[in-house]
Amino acid sequence: MAYYLKIVSTGIAVPEKILSNQDLEKMVDTSDEWIMTRTGIRERRISPPGVASSDLGTEAALETLKSAGMSPQDVELIMVATASSDYLFPSTACVIQKNLQAVRATAFDISAACSGFLYGMTVAESLMLAGHYSNALIIGAETLTKITDYKDRSTCVIFGDGAGAMLVTLGNDKSGLFSSHLGSDGKFADLLNLPAGGSRLPATFETIKEHQHYIKMEGNELFKVAVRAMEEAAHLTLKKAGLTTADVDLLIPHQANMRIINSLVKRLGISQDRVYINIDRYGNTSAASIPIAYHEARTQGLLNKDSNILMVAFGGGITWGGVLVRG
Repeated sequence: MAYYLKIVSTGIAVPEKILSNQDLEKMVDTSDEWIMTRTGIRERRISPPGVASSDLGTEAALETLKSAGMSPQDVELIMVATASSDYLFPSTACVIQKNLQAVRATAFDISAACSGFLYGMTVAESLMLAGHYSNALIIGAETLTKITDYKDRSTCVIFGDGAGAMLVTLGNDKSGLFSSHLGSDGKFADLLNLPAGGSRLPATFETIKEHQHYIKMEGNELFKVAVRAMEEAAHLTLKKAGLTTADVDLLIPHQANMRIINSLVKRLGISQDRVYINIDRYGNTSAASIPIAYHEARTQGLLNKDSNILMVAFGGGITWGGVLVRG
């Protein structure tokens, strides 16, 4: 009998504060028209001082567990995908485990930037099919605005904060995760990174003065790599399931940039009415992007038990991935 990674429930958490394009016009040399034309973003959520990625992740996890009618003490595995962890160590997953009092769980972080949530789904599937765990809480949690340079107009208009969570188990009713594909290429690491703060460039007066503790991005080069990577992930994920793009009922791409999404959709030949987009409201929330979008699509009734949902992402590393879910 075939078993599949089955999605039991989902939840999200986004800060109340909204940073609009008009707000950014007062902070940096930019305009609403410039931002919308290049990114498709009109607002993003900003977490207040003292609120970390673990706080948003905990809130999303609690909503997910409440929806499933499940106690935190019954969770066996917690994986957190994040590029804005609370600390270098301990892991954000362990902090969330403490917050939830999920005393039985194994907890660890996944560092794959914006692709991290799809990495988490694939790792959870492997561990559960191997018999190590019967359920898992997968969380994408980001407070990217804490590491965004608001003097750099090329990056400060893009990123926002948020978290999404998904509770998964195994099922045999032919719904759930049907196929996936993961990839990476380290030679593109310099296109999107956070230079200082690790063992390569520990914090010094110079690294702080040079703004090396903020996100750096080579947008034009990253654009080309991102589209190719997600296109490859989409085709290989579908091929493993014996499907084509014509079989996709809903495409949920990483909400990085509207131009990237449009280019991907054009290459795949998928109509816009089969693509879920919320980048205009949240900006790029990195590892939280996919779970927030999936949760919204689910709560809006866009998915049913026979739907083929294709999720694709790319992120710093460079990493990329695709996951096909049915139902």
